[in-house]
Amino acid sequence: MASLGVVIPAAGQGKRMGASGNKLFLMLADRPILAHSLKLFEDSSNVSEIVVVGSAEDLPKIKELVSKYQFTKVSHVTLGGKERQESVYAGVRALSPAIQRVAVHDGARPLLTLDQLNRFFTEAEKYRAAIMVVPVKDTIKRVDEEGQVLETPPRESLRAVQTPQVFERELLELAHRRCIDEGFLGTDDASLVEWLGEPVHVLEGSLENIKMTTPEDLWLAESILKKRSDRVRSKIGSEKN
Repeated sequence: MASLGVVIPAAGQGKRMGASGNKLFLMLADRPILAHSLKLFEDSSNVSEIVVVGSAEDLPKIKELVSKYQFTKVSHVTLGGKERQESVYAGVRALSPAIQRVAVHDGARPLLTLDQLNRFFTEAEKYRAAIMVVPVKDTIKRVDEEGQVLETPPRESLRAVQTPQVFERELLELAHRRCIDEGFLGTDDASLVEWLGEPVHVLEGSLENIKMTTPEDLWLAESILKKRSDRVRSKIGSEKN
């Protein structure tokens, strides 16, 4: 696998979570949300380097977290921009020159398993751009400004997008530069590559790969981690017997 670096935007606002500061510092089980997300990539043999991007006021706390949990693959904790897009580009530029492929992952998605991550990286190696997705379970309506339904897209063709998203570094940097020149602001990094006219391939994600946005998400995440822990204990008990 080509040398892979990871950029983690970590400027999480806590408004909808009810937190006074960055929601990524809220505790999930035994450690902050951000620490769960970083540990995933720290433990992956596919990952060579990690860059964390944050706001000016959060940089000291992120550096303290990286030191406390001994995330040795974190090469830089760097300052982001006003928009997420600017922050990701700052993170990409901070990666070592040797990095050929870049994965971008939301710091607020702490629940992927290592097996799911490594499988995604292996499958994504075939493509210049690949993203995690899951099928949409609800019916989706497209509406106008007055609240009138315009159409109901066929659910079979719709996917909910997750991270990580992985790209050839050269392609991702080109997309960011072109978007800066043209003033295009995308909703995720894949949308920048799509805007450039390059294909983006979708790969299977996980329904448990949720983004920590509201208190309900945090409660669900706690439940998921507890169930995983219970399964491990049950397996160990069975092996002993």
